[in-house]
Amino acid sequence: MQKKIFYIEMLRVIAAVAVIAIHVLGPYRYLSGGIPDVDWVTAIAINGASRWAVPVFIMITGALLLSDTRPFSASLFLRRRVMKVFVPFVVWSIFYAILAGISLQNVNWTETVQRLVHFPVEETYYHLGFFYYFIPLYLLVPALRPVVQQGEHSLFHTLLASWLVLCAARLLGFSLGWVEDLVLYGGYLMLGWGLHNGILPLRYLLFVGVIALVFTEYTAISQSVSSGAYTSAGWFSYKTINTVLIAAMIFALCQYWAGKVSEKGQKRVAEIAQHSLGIYLIHPVFLWPIRELGIVLPWAWLTIPLVTFAVFILSYWTSKCLAKWRMTAWLVP
Repeated sequence: MQKKIFYIEMLRVIAAVAVIAIHVLGPYRYLSGGIPDVDWVTAIAINGASRWAVPVFIMITGALLLSDTRPFSASLFLRRRVMKVFVPFVVWSIFYAILAGISLQNVNWTETVQRLVHFPVEETYYHLGFFYYFIPLYLLVPALRPVVQQGEHSLFHTLLASWLVLCAARLLGFSLGWVEDLVLYGGYLMLGWGLHNGILPLRYLLFVGVIALVFTEYTAISQSVSSGAYTSAGWFSYKTINTVLIAAMIFALCQYWAGKVSEKGQKRVAEIAQHSLGIYLIHPVFLWPIRELGIVLPWAWLTIPLVTFAVFILSYWTSKCLAKWRMTAWLVP
């Protein structure tokens, strides 16, 4: 397995783990005063240290799709790329709309119907919001491929620099309106391609990434503590410059670490990575009982990682089982 391919498999796995951690810790954030301060602050800190996960998924997409030098076929791209994600997204949205109406006390079909009515513009369950800004990014692929694949990269660097400026402005509260998601998430496609192909320098990514992470954690924790309520102060957004720098650091670190993993380890990681999307789609099923019961375990520094790991394993095995049968394999592409 080539190193440049394996590190992408590694990224898929750790990003899936980080996303689950974000959802595991979710209830802790709003319990200021109801749980020990150390647990509350721990949850905020883990949240801040995991925000790179969603951008990394987009960067992987950019690294692979923008690097494809074959002639672009719209019909093939729609069938093999877009529909492969879109169709499972629709089916899982229906499933989670039903799950959202189920509680330990009763089944509320009105809630299910309302979520399905709003499905075209709003996710039926919290983790499905990702697809509302991810799927439209496929529209950018045919436009960006000629930009990044031309011999001279001046236009690429100009667009990337402009995007970084917009991400910095977003941290300061600037908004691009209805095109914001397409533009600011779309920039991650270019960033992933640039790092994947060695177009961007890696020398300072660790330094600036760590600095960005420290500022992110300090700002969110200090402002939450001072106000007595959870607030990210805008620093936990996926579209701000600090998250961009942290995501780039994680991407580069996996490129570096990939060559240090044994062949056996690479095969194991690759086996898990092929179920990363399935893990993402399935994991809230295993968090549903915890949230319904209102369980908030003590020692957040220990229980959040343990629950995250348990949910990850359960989701992986469920995805693996679904993938074995032709009738269900398409649900976990």
